[in-house]
Amino acid sequence: MALKVVCWAALSSLIVSTAALSHEVNPSVADFTVVDGLLSMDISISAEAMVAGVDLSALADTNESDKSNDYDVLRALSDVDLAQRFREIWPELVTGFTVTADGQSVDLELSDITVPPVGNVELPRPTEINVIAQLPDGAKQLIVGWNKSYGTLILRQLDVEAPYTGFLAPGVVSEAITIAGGGQQTGWAAFFEYIPVGFDHIVPKGLDHILFVLGLFFLSTQLRPLLWQVTAFTLAHTVTLAMGALGWVSIPGSIVEPLIAASIVFVAVENIFAKGLNPWRPFIIFGFGLLHGLGFASVLGDFGLPTGGFIPALIGFNIGVEIGQLAVIAAAFFAVGLWFRNKPWYRTVIAIPASVGIAIIGAGWFVERVFDLSMMPI
Repeated sequence: MALKVVCWAALSSLIVSTAALSHEVNPSVADFTVVDGLLSMDISISAEAMVAGVDLSALADTNESDKSNDYDVLRALSDVDLAQRFREIWPELVTGFTVTADGQSVDLELSDITVPPVGNVELPRPTEINVIAQLPDGAKQLIVGWNKSYGTLILRQLDVEAPYTGFLAPGVVSEAITIAGGGQQTGWAAFFEYIPVGFDHIVPKGLDHILFVLGLFFLSTQLRPLLWQVTAFTLAHTVTLAMGALGWVSIPGSIVEPLIAASIVFVAVENIFAKGLNPWRPFIIFGFGLLHGLGFASVLGDFGLPTGGFIPALIGFNIGVEIGQLAVIAAAFFAVGLWFRNKPWYRTVIAIPASVGIAIIGAGWFVERVFDLSMMPI
């Protein structure tokens, strides 16, 4: 009985942790230009999190913050009211936003703010702000950074040859960016920079992908069925991730996201009734992998890939995704598989109840995504 209690505790840590969908933390994206010495930055941010003072540096979900209640209140504010609150606190927020031109700090001004309507309060709404600054005469280089608590920043230079693109971890400042262009990162730099981006999309942010991978894991205690499934899934999502990122295929999220939820339900329900790998399952998993690859591609579409390092960054992102999936499988194995997979009650006490839990969560997501298309986390 003691072993079963331990088993359920470990299992709960794997399943329950994926059940929350609400306030996912997304990176901020800043697109900037310099025209006649005027710096203009269009930045997509979480205004609620910044106004509430939520530390985004180490969170996957704002519910994990001790200021989540403040965030929830702000999330329910009208677009007009939230914009007003943001303008009021801007003098404080801007102190954490640094831009230097040739080593000289410049003053940043909030030029405009656009807040979407309230919508589904359980999901983040990206606010768009425009920040401007007059640069010193003849400035050649910029260095950009902001407070660690503001989270990850994707920084993209526009309207120049060989533009700079950087994925800045929380608290990290950019390298010196040549204003006239030519500071495009190398292919190797893009490759290594996007590996953690792909990993982060699985662990901790890829809640539906985590559940799908766990569904593969709980089919059987044998290694061979897992390898067949993971191989089929990897090959498939690699294909559609590349095709989607290259713009060769595009399917609306209103179609893809409910089907991803349905794929979670399918693998979980089959686990309950099948005691091993059916001949057709790898092919079905391959089809579901195509769907998940389109989901991954939509994430890349939100912030894009560096123009000159597109292929290396795409490969790096995909490798990061694979590492994330392996991390999920490893966590499940060390939590329950290593200790209990050879127990006669493993399937009855662990695999089937876990699969039931996964199916219930997946079914809930399916209903949300079909009947309320605004509730579609990726």
